[in-house]
Amino acid sequence: MKRENDVLDKIKALASDVYKKIIAMKKPELSAPLRSLSNVTYDPKIGYFELDNQFKTRSMSVSTVKTFAQTLKMLGLSKNLVETDDIATKREAYYVSKNWGEVRFLEQAESDTIMDDVEAMFMTNREQLGFIPEEKGGDVSGNLIVIDKDPTTGKEVRIDCTKMGTGAYSVPSSVEHLDFETDAKFILAIETAGMYQRLVKHAYWKKANCILISLGGVPTRACRRFIRRLSDDKKLPVYCFVDGDCYGYLNIYRTLKVGSGNAAHINKYFCVPNAQFLGVTPQDIIDYKLPSHPLKDVDVKRIQDGLKNDPFVKYHPEWQKALKQMLAMKKRAEQQALAQWGLNFVITDYLPKKLENKKTWLP
Repeated sequence: MKRENDVLDKIKALASDVYKKIIAMKKPELSAPLRSLSNVTYDPKIGYFELDNQFKTRSMSVSTVKTFAQTLKMLGLSKNLVETDDIATKREAYYVSKNWGEVRFLEQAESDTIMDDVEAMFMTNREQLGFIPEEKGGDVSGNLIVIDKDPTTGKEVRIDCTKMGTGAYSVPSSVEHLDFETDAKFILAIETAGMYQRLVKHAYWKKANCILISLGGVPTRACRRFIRRLSDDKKLPVYCFVDGDCYGYLNIYRTLKVGSGNAAHINKYFCVPNAQFLGVTPQDIIDYKLPSHPLKDVDVKRIQDGLKNDPFVKYHPEWQKALKQMLAMKKRAEQQALAQWGLNFVITDYLPKKLENKKTWLP
C-alpha cells in the first residue's frame, strides 16, 4: 500500500541520516513538533487545531543517549510491524523493549512518550506505524451497515447495526478499511453509556432515522476516526449530546470537533469539524429546570483556563458566553437529570425540541 511505503520511506530516510552523521563524526538530531495548546492555531475554515512552528530537537549526548537509542529502537519495531503487516498495542510495545538491554523501558509511560514523539516526528498517526490503542473504540447502533473484511479470508463481511437488538456494534481499533451503507439523516454522538442504552432500548434511531454512537467519555481515536470517516463518506451531520459541564464541553466535545494540543500533529485525521453541540447547554439547565450540582474548584479553574487559553473558545463568542453563564450560575448538570420529567422525557420531548430549534445549539 502507498501509505505503508510512505511510512517505511520516512523511517529509512531518518535512519540513513542518523547513520551518515555518525560516520561523519557529527551529532545526529531528532526533531519533533512541540505538542501543547500553546503551539496550535485554529482556523474555522480548516476546522481543527493545527500545529504552529515550535519544535523540540533532541541531539545525541551523554544525557540523551538512552532516549535517543529508545527512539531508534521504537522506529525499528515500527518498521518491522509495517513490513510484516502486523500490529502491536502500546502495552505490547513496552514489553518488547524488555529485550533491548540497557535501553529497555522501565515504565510504560516512557514508551508511550517515545511512541508519541515518533508519531509527531513523521506527522502521521500511530496506527499507520503499526501501533494500536488498548481501549475500546465505541458502540454503534441504528440505521447503518458496516462493510468489513474477514481477516483470514479477506471476504466481505456485512454488519447490520439495525440487527443488534439491545446490543451494539463495537468500533474496531483500525477503521480505515471499512465501508458504509446508510440513509440515516444524522449521527448522534452521546457521552454516557447510560443515555446511549436508553436510546437503544427504545429504538430512538428508528424514530429519528439516525445512527447512535456512544462516546464513553472522551472518545478514543478509533471512535473519532470512525465518526469522521462515516460523516465524510455519507455526508452526514454530527450532533453531540453530552453532560452540561466543563468536562463535556472542553474535553469531550472540543476534542471530537477540533482536537487537542497534544495531538495536533494528527488532528486532521481524527477531528470531526462539522460536529455541532446539541446539548446539554447551560441555558438548558435553566430552561428545563434541571437538578444540578455545584461547580467544584477544579471546574471553575478549567472554565477560566478555557476562556483564557483555548483557541477554540476564544474564536467563538457563543462558547465564551456559555462558559461565563455557567460560572455565574455555579452549576453543572448531567444528561440523566432530564429524567426528573420522566425516564423517557429525553426521547419524547428534549431531543425532538432541540432538533427542531438549532438556535439553542452551540458551535
